[in-house]
Amino acid sequence: MAEAVKNGIFFFRRREVRRDGEEMAVLKEGLERTRTLINQAYSGFNATKDPDLIESYVFEINALQARYTYLLRRVKELEGREG
Repeated sequence: MAEAVKNGIFFFRRREVRRDGEEMAVLKEGLERTRTLINQAYSGFNATKDPDLIESYVFEINALQARYTYLLRRVKELEGREG
């Protein structure tokens, strides 16, 4: 019985590690995609002279930077759990 519990815990922890690894991959992909979107927004911002578009790009850049910060924080949390 104790052996079955140990095995159950072992498998549970193994799934948890796998889930963390999958989450880490998704987070890193999100970071890369968000970095690309930030660069595109900066390019658009630098290429326009229209005040409405400038304002739009400022909001977009701020939103993307907030998303990037969140994703980076989650990656660091998961790395802290692993190491």
